[in-house]
Amino acid sequence: MGSLTGQRILITRAASQSSTFRDLLEAQGATVMEMPTLEIGPPSSWAELDGAIAQLSRYHWLVLTSANAVEFFWQRLEAIGDLPSAPASSRADALGQLKIAVVGQKTAAVLRQKGFEPSFTPPDFIADSLIEHFPAAVAGLKILFPRVESGGREVLVHAFRAAGAEVTEVAAYESGCPKLADPVAIAALRDRTLTAITFASSKTVRHFAQLAQQALGDQWQQQLEGIAIASIGPQTSAACLQQLGRVDVEATEYTLEGLTGRSPSIFPLGRTHCPFVDNFSLTIR
Repeated sequence: MGSLTGQRILITRAASQSSTFRDLLEAQGATVMEMPTLEIGPPSSWAELDGAIAQLSRYHWLVLTSANAVEFFWQRLEAIGDLPSAPASSRADALGQLKIAVVGQKTAAVLRQKGFEPSFTPPDFIADSLIEHFPAAVAGLKILFPRVESGGREVLVHAFRAAGAEVTEVAAYESGCPKLADPVAIAALRDRTLTAITFASSKTVRHFAQLAQQALGDQWQQQLEGIAIASIGPQTSAACLQQLGRVDVEATEYTLEGLTGRSPSIFPLGRTHCPFVDNFSLTIR
């Protein structure tokens, strides 16, 4: 029996990104349900990104804070013909001397799949750590930052600009809210048969609240009683507190691989609050 045997855990990631996390949870015995709260797709316009790609040589650094940013940036880069899809050597020539900073192991792994090694990955897998540990003097740098079109945090951009960098933000993808919640997940919420709900970003929390209220009515928060709220990190926890009124477990490590067999069964049904547990390593990035 796995360490999560008997637990019924709800994943709120985009449907296209939930399989790895689901596989890890199920391998440990959990019953996993999905309620996608994000729909990932292209931005409303490619104009800004196309313009930045046409001027790659003017930038010193490319900053990528998510796997989505890597995927959509390279997708567009290849689609407009400025970066041949093969071989890797020609792609490196096209990028020239541009250095690439990434946040998180998953982002770094996706970048390596494109044939590039990150120039810098901060020790903590959150965007705030990027500016704190940046390996070069920031003043005067020209930084290209492909990112989500709406709802992203502005802390990183503000910090770089305050330190004297010229930051070009361009929409590389969008993460919208589905029109309707998954009916099976809503039934599980209504019947209170879930053990825990996991959140991997502030936006998943906001969209979950929107979808739950739409499906369950104004008293939707009552349906969460006895269900543990698990968050990937501080910013997501803040969103949980704001939207859901509490957070019960915060990840101590921000990679899927960090979800290990040490994760005990800490979500007994019927409890209205589940305290933080030191050896729970829920990681949902």
